[in-house]
Amino acid sequence: MVIWIERRTGALWAVGRQVNPQHRETEAPREDDYLWQGYELDDCLEAANAALEDDAVVSEGDGSGAKVRPFHRDELLAPLEKFFFGR
Repeated sequence: MVIWIERRTGALWAVGRQVNPQHRETEAPREDDYLWQGYELDDCLEAANAALEDDAVVSEGDGSGAKVRPFHRDELLAPLEKFFFGR
């Protein structure tokens, strides 16, 4: 399972999710892999963390003891600031 956040063209945030990408012909995301798209970072984080929590609950039910960390605002803004402002 892979869940990701990306910044798309037009200042659009997107949350994607793939199940078993290694079994696809290509690991490139398809349009139906996207769970959410919009302009607000807080909404993006909410959608991504909700998907992460849902998958963690299912994994726990299947016996997985893996721990997952939620997505954080600073993780997303730091690369953007570096790109735009060089810091």
